Amino acid sequence: MLSITKGKSGGRGRGSISFDEAEIEESLSVAFPGYTQYIPNGHNVPSPCASGKHIWKGVGHDIAHGGGPRNLFGLDFASSAHVWTRDLCMADSDLDGVSNGVELGDPTCSWSVGETPEGQATGHPGICEPMNDPKCQSVNVNVVC
Repeated sequence: MLSITKGKSGGRGRGSISFDEAEIEESLSVAFPGYTQYIPNGHNVPSPCASGKHIWKGVGHDIAHGGGPRNLFGLDFASSAHVWTRDLCMADSDLDGVSNGVELGDPTCSWSVGETPEGQATGHPGICEPMNDPKCQSVNVNVVC
């Protein structure tokens, strides 16, 4: 909810502006939506949450819609200057035993920006899966489904 109140007559008094916390969070979370175009299937990364077949829009973050702390893939992606490299593709950022490339549908690490990936995204490169696996619980501490 955005509310603006006007000051005293003639607009000379002090007014106030207030924002709903969710509104601020939403506006911050969409600050860098273009990054998804720099990874294969970036717009179609499945949510690892048990709630069903949703898309995880903030691939580099612990929160599904983005914003907030980066997950391990987000940190690795930033370290590669936001470029999909062979090293980033072959890495297993989330420590689940599956490479980022396999999870994002680029098992041969041959994808380039603007091309169609070899396959579909089958997992999330920044969230260890399955989430209830004991090896994943310490990696996924900050994940918000």
